[in-house]
Amino acid sequence: MKPAELKSSTSSGCRTAAARTICAFLNTRGGRVLFGVEPDGEVKGQAVSDKTLRDVTATLSEIEPPVFPSVKAIAVGDQSVVVASVEKGHNRPYTFKGKSYRRVGSSTVEMDQSAYNEMLLQQLHGTSRWENEPAVGWTVEDLDQEEIVRTVEDGIRSGRIADPATRDPSELLRGLGLVKDEHLLRAAVVLFARGDRLLPDFPQCQVRLAKFKGIDKTEFIDNRQLEGNAFQLLRISTEFLRQHLPIAGKIVPNLFERQDDPIYPPEALREALANAFCHRDYSVGGGAVDVAIYDDRLEISSSGELHFGLTVDDLYEAHTSQRWNPAIASAFFKRGIIESWGRGTIKMAELAQQAGLPRPEFEEMPGTLVVRFRPSSYLPPQRIGRDLTDQQRQILAVLAARGQLRLGRIEELLGGEISRGALQSDLQFLRSVDLVDAQGWGRGARWLLKESQPVD
Repeated sequence: MKPAELKSSTSSGCRTAAARTICAFLNTRGGRVLFGVEPDGEVKGQAVSDKTLRDVTATLSEIEPPVFPSVKAIAVGDQSVVVASVEKGHNRPYTFKGKSYRRVGSSTVEMDQSAYNEMLLQQLHGTSRWENEPAVGWTVEDLDQEEIVRTVEDGIRSGRIADPATRDPSELLRGLGLVKDEHLLRAAVVLFARGDRLLPDFPQCQVRLAKFKGIDKTEFIDNRQLEGNAFQLLRISTEFLRQHLPIAGKIVPNLFERQDDPIYPPEALREALANAFCHRDYSVGGGAVDVAIYDDRLEISSSGELHFGLTVDDLYEAHTSQRWNPAIASAFFKRGIIESWGRGTIKMAELAQQAGLPRPEFEEMPGTLVVRFRPSSYLPPQRIGRDLTDQQRQILAVLAARGQLRLGRIEELLGGEISRGALQSDLQFLRSVDLVDAQGWGRGARWLLKESQPVD
């Protein structure tokens, strides 16, 4: 059901307030205004004539660009309610008397300049985008020509490209829509540039890879920063994950051997990486794709935010794919790296849940979109401010597996290899760094993991 706002009458003041709200509805997801209904929902109605409808329409006609809302009267007993209704606008941002408005919850507020500029940029995006501007000073010789040929041949094998009967890189780029008026587009550079040619022109063609020791950024085990084309960076990122992700082992019923699998499903991670390289905002000169592995999570971040009114919640459901970089995304699709439009985030969630993991978390922060994967079971961290000992990690693992335990029971489950005093000391330390807590006192106290682990 469309959101609605209630106005007690079609007086001049109510019409003006309604026009602001209709403007806000046009800038968001559509909605309707009901005249003749009190704010508490009491339907009073009013006498409605042709002039009443003309007055409402005339006020709404001051919205720019021009729109034609549905304005009609609905009989309620011997009175009528006037309903003005609009869908989401196609020419956003809209203004009323020179000001633009948006909805925040159930309120209409004036749109700030940054939100207005973002909406205007999205409207112009169809014709004027960073990726389809000429790459001044670049030629085919500056590109990885083997990568161009490989992309087309992969597309032929996947059935997404008809064989062009040539392997000339210049002709293949034309067929991929990456040449305009005899100039290479910036999208061609992102997709195929030689790594040694990118700086200083395209510093944003970069990936930052880190494996941290523990659950924060205090200390890292491996840290890399690399430039390259999008396909090259995807391969590098995938290999980095393969090298550094822990293995989850389990005993499979009816088999006499242990089955070891990556703790996160590789296909879901590849989908997340491909989405990051396809949909990030390349206009941000200092932007990059970041891959960070912690003891308790994996995060893939990319420069840019959600556009076209898309929210984080929408990513878990079927949604229309409005690609921020259509030319770049098209090359990934033709090569068979991404499968279908609008399902990438859904596929990540499905793959994670099939592997017994929680669905990925999506978080939008200023200038950055983060995809976060978490393991299905508790992983004791290696470091909280300082390195944890193997013994401390064993205590955490026991509490994760068994829940609340008395001190003596923890001692038993550890095989009696730790003295009572050392165990108490370790538990007090783990409590001091907010990893465990105790319920009760003295001999009856039970130790347990804290419900929320600190994450930086």
